[in-house]
Amino acid sequence: MEKAVRAYAEVLRLVRRLPKDSRGYYAKYARENFVNYREVDPSDSTTLHDLFQRTYTHSLWVLHKYSIDGSAADKLKGICCA
Repeated sequence: MEKAVRAYAEVLRLVRRLPKDSRGYYAKYARENFVNYREVDPSDSTTLHDLFQRTYTHSLWVLHKYSIDGSAADKLKGICCA
């Protein structure tokens, strides 16, 4: 659970780097996705790994969409892909 909270906080930090008019949408999108998966069994390491990997991959996609350097997500990569 702690890893999920750290990942969510980092995603929100990345959202702050986006253009002002798109921040609300992506913050809401991130929250909805984290809330939707809160019932995942913590002992199911395969599912958790896949969800954290998807978190990182989707974050990179959004950063690239707005021409933001992917290195901004290095901390998120450390949380999700470690």
